[in-house]
Amino acid sequence: MNFQEGAFIYINKPYRMSSFGALAHIRYLVSKKIHVKRVKMGHAGTLDPLATGVLILCTGKFTKQIETLQLHDKEYTATLQLGATTPSYDMEHEVDQTFPTSHITRELIEKTLPRFTGDIMQVPPLYSACMVAGDRAYELARKGVDHQLAPKPVHIEELELTAFDPEAMQLSIRVVCGKGTYIRSLARDIGAALDSGAYLTALCRTRVGSVRIEDCQTFDSFPAWLDAQEVERQ
Repeated sequence: MNFQEGAFIYINKPYRMSSFGALAHIRYLVSKKIHVKRVKMGHAGTLDPLATGVLILCTGKFTKQIETLQLHDKEYTATLQLGATTPSYDMEHEVDQTFPTSHITRELIEKTLPRFTGDIMQVPPLYSACMVAGDRAYELARKGVDHQLAPKPVHIEELELTAFDPEAMQLSIRVVCGKGTYIRSLARDIGAALDSGAYLTALCRTRVGSVRIEDCQTFDSFPAWLDAQEVERQ
């Protein structure tokens, strides 16, 4: 394996770590392995810090394939808490509003979800990396600057209800979607469509294209995987 020339590394990103933080850790280990100061490396699609799952890292000349990899469809599993919202639509922030849930049934959820499949318009989260007049949306949000994000077209191929707990008012879904889809925004919109509120309590990217989470190394398993590789050193 020639990391300098180009290789793919599949990582299961840990919870509460940024995608860049995960990349930096793996780049350090790979650079040390092949005795270079800093191997060229990029990732093919950001995951939120509170999300886990498939993160494709590209090294060397394979970084030129990042844009193509980002076009691949992605699969997620997510858990939503109904009856409340947060500013970031996940657990990064505290609950800011609560809503009634007594009317929500499994039947209502199953009737509501199909409206979010196909080509839809979606407003990205205010706490996101979207650009607003040269600034990141999350930077403006953290400064308390009032700003609006325009709806963007996204494609959701599949949206399946996998579990519903009527006592905890939590539901779990599996989503297959295209580039640019925010599962946090999907959670917000599902909550609103149910005449309530919702935010994410768990999110895992289980697939990017043909790369599944079962193909990925964890931070704990990666050093042993790296040691087992025959690599070309500089």
